[in-house]
Amino acid sequence: MKTPIYDFLKKYAKSGTLRCHMPAHKGVSDISELSDMYALDITEISGADSLFEADGIIAQSEKNMSGLYGTAGTIYSTGGSTLCIQTMLYIMKSENRKIFAVRNVHRAFMNASALLDIDVEWILPEYSGGILSGNINISEVEKKLSECSEPSALYVTSPDYTGKTADISALAEICHRYGARLIVDNAHGTHLKFMPKDIHPITLGADMCCDSAHKMLPALTGSAMLHTSVPEYVPLLKQAMNMFGSTSPSYLIMMSLDLCNRYIAEKIHSDINDNLVFLENLRSQFSDRLVFADGEPFHITIKTSESGLDGNELSELLRKNGVECEYADKWLVILLMSPVCTKHDYERLSDSLNIAVSECKKLPPYTMDFDIKLPERVTSIHKAVFSECETIPVEKAEGRICASVKVPCPPAVPIVASGERIDRNSINIFVRYGISDVIVIK
Repeated sequence: MKTPIYDFLKKYAKSGTLRCHMPAHKGVSDISELSDMYALDITEISGADSLFEADGIIAQSEKNMSGLYGTAGTIYSTGGSTLCIQTMLYIMKSENRKIFAVRNVHRAFMNASALLDIDVEWILPEYSGGILSGNINISEVEKKLSECSEPSALYVTSPDYTGKTADISALAEICHRYGARLIVDNAHGTHLKFMPKDIHPITLGADMCCDSAHKMLPALTGSAMLHTSVPEYVPLLKQAMNMFGSTSPSYLIMMSLDLCNRYIAEKIHSDINDNLVFLENLRSQFSDRLVFADGEPFHITIKTSESGLDGNELSELLRKNGVECEYADKWLVILLMSPVCTKHDYERLSDSLNIAVSECKKLPPYTMDFDIKLPERVTSIHKAVFSECETIPVEKAEGRICASVKVPCPPAVPIVASGERIDRNSINIFVRYGISDVIVIK
């Protein structure tokens, strides 16, 4: 697999050219460990192409990525999946489509909806284990789309933060039956194309999806791709992303995406196959002590409450034994692996888990009993976010209207969306997730 971006940067770094252009570091660093990185960090000079007007090495690299994923078109983002989500929603807005969204969205969706003044129609999933994950009721989706008299789109997050995947094939069939678009936040599923069974959203019928390369592939933080299966959207992607992206996109990030093409072409299938064995062995080792959530296998989601453990305590014990979790709360611990993990990584994780589980205080197993309902919508997301606001203690927020969302991070799933009235049930959920203050309209 050719790597045109990396090859150009490497050649330029060795050329000895006097850099009378940005960046100001001029390709050198006083810190020796950073010198190689600085040498490859450039701007849009002659021959380097330009991300939002790509017709050279960047366009070649994106074409390589598109071929690997089997898309009508793929473009790079150096602003993570956040930039891709903004782009997808911009295109839906330009087509005057009504947006239906399954509620466990990332905060990036909320922010994009505020910027674009999108009036979201929420679909509440059948939650399991808190606000992060749930089942999508296919019948409810069909009812919503069938009753909608205007062009529409369905937005889903799959895999969700715990690794649970939606039935993308069924959702795509329903969407297309009613003339709707299916757009998917696939930030956690970049690798799904290359599993033994290809379950990538584009393969399963999605019209557009974003992939965060840095989550599941060997890419720098901020690396993402926006895919589409719709040929007429291909020329719109760059135009739309240009509305939100920096005019100085990182060449280091683009280079890491370029190198991911080579990794995918040469190694990912064998690495995934090896890791699937390691993952299955790990789950088997702890099957009598831990309850694991269903989902794509690289998300090791431990239902600590159902395992008779406190997730926060377990994660702290793991940290003391050299393992840092992706996420932990009282009810869940999420350990995020990737195809580049090695047998040694799993041996270390197994040893640390053995110690942590044995030392963690045992509790009677229990399940979360949240009564999650949609709060009353009072005003639009856009109006709420741009209203004069104040921060108040959550216990004093009943009846107030949410301005900007306060969320448990890193999942960043809203408990109350901007423009909704905070009720007692929502306050109880805020408190249980450790959120002590909220931002409300004055």
